[in-house]
Amino acid sequence: MSAEDGTPDPYSEPLAFGQRMQLLRERRGMPRTVLAGLLGMSPSWVKQLEYGRLQMPKLPVILRIAEALRVRSLADLTGTQQPGLELFIGPGHRRLPAVAAAVNAFPVHADTEAPRPGHLAARLAHAWRARHQAPNHREVIGQLLPDLIRGAQLAVRQATSACERRAAQAVLSEVYSLTQFFVAYQPESSLLWRVADRGMVAAQESEDPHAIGVAAWLSAQAHRDSGPAHFDAADDVNRATLEYLTPLLPDASDDVLAITGALEFEAGYTAARRGDTGSAWGWWDKARGKASRLPTGYYHPVTSFSQAIMGAHAVTVAVELHAGGESVRQAAAADAITIPSRPRRARHRIEEARGYQLDGQSEAALATLDKAYEAAPETIRYNGYARRIVLEEAEAKSPQRRRRASELAVKIGLLAA
Repeated sequence: MSAEDGTPDPYSEPLAFGQRMQLLRERRGMPRTVLAGLLGMSPSWVKQLEYGRLQMPKLPVILRIAEALRVRSLADLTGTQQPGLELFIGPGHRRLPAVAAAVNAFPVHADTEAPRPGHLAARLAHAWRARHQAPNHREVIGQLLPDLIRGAQLAVRQATSACERRAAQAVLSEVYSLTQFFVAYQPESSLLWRVADRGMVAAQESEDPHAIGVAAWLSAQAHRDSGPAHFDAADDVNRATLEYLTPLLPDASDDVLAITGALEFEAGYTAARRGDTGSAWGWWDKARGKASRLPTGYYHPVTSFSQAIMGAHAVTVAVELHAGGESVRQAAAADAITIPSRPRRARHRIEEARGYQLDGQSEAALATLDKAYEAAPETIRYNGYARRIVLEEAEAKSPQRRRRASELAVKIGLLAA
């Protein structure tokens, strides 16, 4: 039973498929009509499935339900007792324990002299560059993070003036931001929220507009990815931060202008998840206005916000609105080669693949996922949308598609070689 409300726990009770689906949907705060829209089915079909009047659907439909509800594992939905296939929670990285230990440590005694904030900031900038350049970006930043976390924590504790402490808090906040990129989609959701909260507190203590913007950007994403019941919280974070940043823009640095644009796009992303077409494209257009004011070669080190990224953002909006044809048109207009970050380029390729599949172009979707794998294998291994497409296509009627999808499934660790 659930400790919170006394309802059956879909993770432990022997419930039927439809009952599990209903409980998981309600825990997400998702109305039946919304789930039906995401699946391309009628609310009546969803109701009949939940009430057990329809048999459990075949794997492709189960995968789409799992994606819509963002379940951790197919076993949570199907109730099988065998080890479940993780979808939106990827495998635990081998460096996760060391990163978690650094986050969770409570260093009461500081026998080591802290690095200067300027030195830490240089190391942090190197870590961001390394992440963008690496196909195995979690391995790279997972190796750097423990020392960065400890060093930034020490710098805050040993600061001797208010100015020095604010500078150290700004660096610590961004270290936590980098940590969120590492922890996301790993089986440590409580750690992710702990890091997000600490990053926000450190940013507020720093009084640095850029640090506050970055922490809010990540916090809004964490809320949105928690499901429709948390979309309002994501909007609240975005709105409050934009109200704080907007008056600063006339004299703002490129970084502050960029994080403002990134927050505007995030508001559009959430609107697209809601199915609000007008607001989604309206926010995208505002973000494009901010991007147009940035230097041509500028690229934000955390969010990737830039002139080059707006085409990729347009693909994301169209995909989240489930507009297959528009997704393909936007994909044709976007140029992934201009995205210098390998993990961000891989993410864009995955969004393109989602668009192709929405448009019924499964072969193009698989070919695009191959490009995502070439750009950054670790990105596709941890991406639930990519994993769902690969598994679905591995069940396709076409032998060629099944073979191609199976080969990709082996490469990303979904199937044994």
